[in-house]
Amino acid sequence: MGQIVFIPRELDPNEPRVAASPETVKRLAGLGFDVIIEKGAGLGSRIPDEDFAAVGAAIGKATDASKADVVLKVRRPTDAELKGYKSGAAVIAIMDPYGNDAAVAAMAKAGITAFSMEFMPRITRAQVMDVLSSQANLAGYQAVIDAAAEYDRALPMMMTAAGTVPAAKTFIMGVGVAGLQAIATARRLGAIVTATDVRPAVKEQVQSLGAKFLAVE
Repeated sequence: MGQIVFIPRELDPNEPRVAASPETVKRLAGLGFDVIIEKGAGLGSRIPDEDFAAVGAAIGKATDASKADVVLKVRRPTDAELKGYKSGAAVIAIMDPYGNDAAVAAMAKAGITAFSMEFMPRITRAQVMDVLSSQANLAGYQAVIDAAAEYDRALPMMMTAAGTVPAAKTFIMGVGVAGLQAIATARRLGAIVTATDVRPAVKEQVQSLGAKFLAVE
């Protein structure tokens, strides 16, 4: 029997993500790990249990965490979850340790080895594990989709026999990974986009996406 990897269902009701996909579970199983997925863990991401089972995962319960050598999560474990882990287990998640001293102390007291994914070095070898960039990309996209829904009108210019509706004007503050994706998404939806950042160097990136750059003096 190989080492056990456990992927739980996230307890936060506002967290739809799951820490593994059928593709990554298949790769873990191929490396000799025994993978257990908590029942319903992937439903928020539209991944049914059957998809995980089809690639070699066992569908288990939350209490199976006590057998795990490695726990993969999206968010750091709660105090209740920590009580269910065995001492020495490796827990890999977005830990958000700054300003959360009590949570860090609780993990230390539980005797686990905590790996904070957001501290993965920004080097080529670790690029495939860069959760900050991948999740920021999604955040930038989702921000524009949510804004468009809240706006409750069409974003692109609409020309009809009844008249013309001008394109919506979108202003994006901050041109990091999320900001760049927000610009690209807003432009694809037909909005007129202006973006700003304290770094003048990003002007070319903004303009390359068809947006106007507003310099901060």
